[in-house]
Amino acid sequence: MPKYEEIANILRDRIANGVYPVDSMLPIQSELSKEFGVSRMTIKKAVEILTIEGLIFSKQGNGTRVLNSSFWDKEDSKFRLNNYNGLSQDFKNDDRKLTSQIIQFAVEFPEAEIAERLQVEVTTPVYKIIRLRLLDEKPYVLEHTYMPCDLVPGLDESILLQSIYAYLWDELNLKFAGSYRHITAEKPDEYDKMYLDCQNDDPLLQVEQVVYLENGRPIEYSRSRNRFDTRGYSLLDVKNI
Repeated sequence: MPKYEEIANILRDRIANGVYPVDSMLPIQSELSKEFGVSRMTIKKAVEILTIEGLIFSKQGNGTRVLNSSFWDKEDSKFRLNNYNGLSQDFKNDDRKLTSQIIQFAVEFPEAEIAERLQVEVTTPVYKIIRLRLLDEKPYVLEHTYMPCDLVPGLDESILLQSIYAYLWDELNLKFAGSYRHITAEKPDEYDKMYLDCQNDDPLLQVEQVVYLENGRPIEYSRSRNRFDTRGYSLLDVKNI
């Protein structure tokens, strides 16, 4: 994650927690630059992200004011399509309890489609993981995940019950370069009916994802399936800042 996005996340949390109350002024960029040990250009990019989100308003000569509303007041705000933090990180500061139920955890040789997504041979062992994520003990997301075993040594059920991404970051020190996502509306399958309590005619939102390491190799191919009434996603376009 770029440094300016990290700083934007910190400032966003401070606004949400009242450290910078509504109608107060954000510290000037030179102060923030000194606090975070970065250039003013980096701070400028972070501030522009929050401006795009509707959290703050800047005017030449008048400083930067915290506003009383934001596009991200919606529940979907934490699910940014240009983020790949993992669900545990998304709910880190949420009062609701996120837990996991392991439906399947196995090592197998991938089918041709999975091998193509992961850019491996069909003779390469991969983890097959199916997890139900529950929010306050209610079904929330059904995740079908595949990872090459050689890139994620030591993966076990104790990690699956917590955060896979925390293990990738903190234990394996892996660095991500980016991801590709494909979003579709789908009909429920037997897993969805069983674990998401879907009816035959309930539409599903599927987010298909490939996450890449800095060396360009895919580390994850996944399909996250959400019932139509439980979750949405937001996209912030910051390519011009």
